[in-house]
Amino acid sequence: MKRHLFQFLFITCAIICSAATAVAQSVVKGQVVDKETGDPLIGASVVVDGTSQGTITDVDGNFTQSVPTNGTLKISYIGFLDWKQKITKKGNVNLGVIKMNQDAVALADVTITSSIAKDRQTPVALSSVDPVFIEEKLGTQEFPEILKATPGVYATKQGGGFGDSKINMRGFKSENIAVMINGVPMNDMEWGGVYWSNWAGLSDVTRSMQTQRGLGASKVAAPSVGGSINIITKTIDAQKGGSVSYALGNDGYNKMLFNVSTGLTESGWALTLLGGKTWGDGYIQGTEFEGYNYFINIAKRINDNHQLSFTAFGAPQWHNQRNRNDGLSIENWEVYGKRYMGEGNKYKYNPTYGHGINGERKTSQHNEYHKPQLSLNHFWEINRQSSLSTALYASIGRGYGYGGQGYGKSASGTSHRNMWYGTNRGVLNEYFRNDDGTFAYDQVYDYNKTSDNGSYMAMSKSKNSHNWYGLLSTYTTKFKEKFDFYGGIDIRYYKGVHTNELVDLYGGEYFLDESRANVRPENNAAAADPLFKNKKLQVGDVVYRDYDGHVMQEGVFAQVEYNTDKLSAFVSGSLSNTGYWRYDRFYYDKDHAKSDTKNYLGGTVKGGVNYNIDEHHNVFANIGYISRAPYFSGGAFLQSTTNNATNPDGLNEKIFSFELGYGFRSSFLAANVNLYHTDWKDKSMVKYNSITDEDTGVEIDRATINMSGVNARHQGIELDFTAKPFHWLDITGMFSLGNWRWVSNPKGYFYNSQGQPLKDLKTGELASGPQSDDHAWSQLKLKDVKVGGSAQTTAAIGATFKPSKALRIGLDYLFYGRNYADWDINANSLDKDKAIDFYSPWRIPSAGIWDLNSSYRFKIGGVTAILSGNVNNLFNQEYITDASVDASKDTASDWRKAYGVFYGFGRTYNVRLKITF
Repeated sequence: MKRHLFQFLFITCAIICSAATAVAQSVVKGQVVDKETGDPLIGASVVVDGTSQGTITDVDGNFTQSVPTNGTLKISYIGFLDWKQKITKKGNVNLGVIKMNQDAVALADVTITSSIAKDRQTPVALSSVDPVFIEEKLGTQEFPEILKATPGVYATKQGGGFGDSKINMRGFKSENIAVMINGVPMNDMEWGGVYWSNWAGLSDVTRSMQTQRGLGASKVAAPSVGGSINIITKTIDAQKGGSVSYALGNDGYNKMLFNVSTGLTESGWALTLLGGKTWGDGYIQGTEFEGYNYFINIAKRINDNHQLSFTAFGAPQWHNQRNRNDGLSIENWEVYGKRYMGEGNKYKYNPTYGHGINGERKTSQHNEYHKPQLSLNHFWEINRQSSLSTALYASIGRGYGYGGQGYGKSASGTSHRNMWYGTNRGVLNEYFRNDDGTFAYDQVYDYNKTSDNGSYMAMSKSKNSHNWYGLLSTYTTKFKEKFDFYGGIDIRYYKGVHTNELVDLYGGEYFLDESRANVRPENNAAAADPLFKNKKLQVGDVVYRDYDGHVMQEGVFAQVEYNTDKLSAFVSGSLSNTGYWRYDRFYYDKDHAKSDTKNYLGGTVKGGVNYNIDEHHNVFANIGYISRAPYFSGGAFLQSTTNNATNPDGLNEKIFSFELGYGFRSSFLAANVNLYHTDWKDKSMVKYNSITDEDTGVEIDRATINMSGVNARHQGIELDFTAKPFHWLDITGMFSLGNWRWVSNPKGYFYNSQGQPLKDLKTGELASGPQSDDHAWSQLKLKDVKVGGSAQTTAAIGATFKPSKALRIGLDYLFYGRNYADWDINANSLDKDKAIDFYSPWRIPSAGIWDLNSSYRFKIGGVTAILSGNVNNLFNQEYITDASVDASKDTASDWRKAYGVFYGFGRTYNVRLKITF
């Protein structure tokens, strides 16, 4: 039925598009800039006067708009006088540079855009995305995937659940990519990453989106390593009107959305409101989801010098998942995937999908979260040369994911906790498995009934809440006409509350928490009571962990820019202090609950220069050094989940980077080439694994392998271009070649789950002290091992055909190559006081996929409608996106040793009808 519905809608779209008739139109292009400064005006409204037909300028101020012959083009931007011109010429009309005059009684946009770079001026590698591109290309893909055709970017869906995607940039993982919304940082304060499920729907309110690869020119106190993504949302510049839309796609995908904006009223107010709902069954088996998203912006121009803007947005959601560790080996995908799902759908198999007693839906992989972001922005135009832009923001996160708990071990020695997992290093967990491959949650009930110690297995909510407050303020001034100065403060405070709460005993009368046996008597008076570790817990009781993570960061930054028509340059610096501490209610009594505070003083020095040789050619270079605090998890603390032991080897990470670039611009071609080199020293790297008795195979404890002297080098070349050979054809392309590898042989010291140094890895015997003579260690020969987890060669070519003003058809090809599996360490393969050879991980086979998109604009009762559709992976290519390996084994020569393998999605589709007014 769904297939027939899709075919009907797609054919309908094709029929409507083919039946379209052309009218006398002119295709008008131009660039909108500030007459006084020459800066591009981002998001300026470009409309056919007297109609709602229009577009907005991109981050370079460029636009393309169809105008009826003898129609009038009108350009508006808050803080500037309107510009109008009648278009009498037919065909292509290039208006060139349109210089807008500032309105003496108006202000510039209040949105903090200090992280926006300017083409042919800011000396960094950048790529920009406008709302039209997002609307045409995204479809049902995850938001990071809109950047997959950007040089150096690798975006995948990981386990494949709603919002579970990841993005890498120049080989650096998400925790080393700064994500900002209106200049405000979004990365988690404890581990640095971003959960994209928290930002579902963000694409619907994006005005522009820019990536700066490498060190970039963002003006914050603690910048990124791999690059930055700055998303600018709609605000006072939003055009009066709104839209409603409905989309449907494969596997029960549905999305409803509305938005409305008042535009700027005569009294100086502007309101933009958006709401939506998305739901579906999920492409991967058992990954049902439901999400809502909302956005509100209220802006007020107080007077000639002051403007306020309040923005609130969020995306409450729940979704069932396939654990990112639930990948199988290729051999097991062939066996189990085919057996349970069939040849064509083998990679959709979800080992944790199943049902409980009476057939109710059960899962050990479930996530619910809501992370509203509130921001109050104030813009003060002090005078014509100076301004102060300030953002006071708050993020209040509440939610959880399921976490399976276990007591004791089975007769075979397997931990009951591990029985909740769907796989173990690529091998399917055969415990509680039905004949159809689903996880038999009903059998867990029966199993618990055989226990004399309550539930062997129980389910908990891993609750993670946070309150995050920040202040980001930037002072800008111009002096001696050619110099601009930026300086400001960046202050953030974060408190994360982490606890596990029992939600289901699965048929047992109580649950005994083994982690209570690890509570130190000297730190917790309750531990001296033998009944403490044998307490019979019920639903609602806390298990495993109960602690708060605190982060306080204070920083200042400054930047000086020099700009002329030919030459532009900048020098910037920052200084920041990051303080971490921990408060544990589970493993410590009140006298020991608060840990020591670890403070890390960091800073940056960056500079760059761009030279415009002529109107077509420019060259640039940048160089920078960063000293950055390690993260809370695995950096400042060894085992942030279970103890207050700080990392004795926690050092600032040092990053040195430089880059060279060349750009070409003409009326039909824009191209960029850049070379980069980044050295990363003293990278924080902590790996966790089990310590298992060699004779019995029983897990003794969890080991922390704390490595020091971890260095990496990332080098590469990137090319991207946009060509417009005809008014009806746009061609885009990119090529990226990376050389990312480890360049040191770090030493790893071993600690147990309580942060105590280990003398013997097999028995768990303690050493006399951290890094003492008897402290167990292994040297890891990582030098020249490839950095895994991201394709080191990527390429893309795309074409957009515009046979008429109303019809657009796009076809894109993406290639991924030299993608090496991510690596891990098996603690049992490491021996005390021994250097271990590491191998370059398995090279995942190269792959290429095709994506198709189309849209058609038409009128319905005086309003504009857009019918659009996307087909991703058009030819249903089977390919692998992610894999994991044990790097202490020669996996490069044997793909059978790769585990945690995930396949990319097959063919997916969606269609959408949007009506604007």
